[in-house]
Amino acid sequence: MKDIEEIINKTAQDKIDFDLGVKLLLEYNDNFKALFKILQHYIFNSIPNKTDYNSEVYQTAINTIPLKQTYTPIVILKTFPTKIAFQKLASLPEDENKTTTTALLWIFKITDTERRNTECKNGCGHYWHELD
Repeated sequence: MKDIEEIINKTAQDKIDFDLGVKLLLEYNDNFKALFKILQHYIFNSIPNKTDYNSEVYQTAINTIPLKQTYTPIVILKTFPTKIAFQKLASLPEDENKTTTTALLWIFKITDTERRNTECKNGCGHYWHELD
């Protein structure tokens, strides 16, 4: 597992404080597009409904992002269907990288926690759920 993936997964599993996880991701990774693609992939895989990538847990995640609800990434996530929202997030200016990273890491944290507590509660074989 790449270091960046380990930071994402340890943050999602509360093994790294959330704010520290965001900071580490932004400091460690100078390629926001690569970070964005990893987070998008992780989120899409952790959302239970693969038909439209929308579910109750995904909506809960969006509604509990620890940022002002008027920040651009949150407005986009609430306004557009999931796949369109992610296309729009990918094209935001660089000064939105921190809020976008915060929003996406939070969504993954919530959706993956739900997956670990339901689909994966009796063991799943996902090596990232076995982090120390």
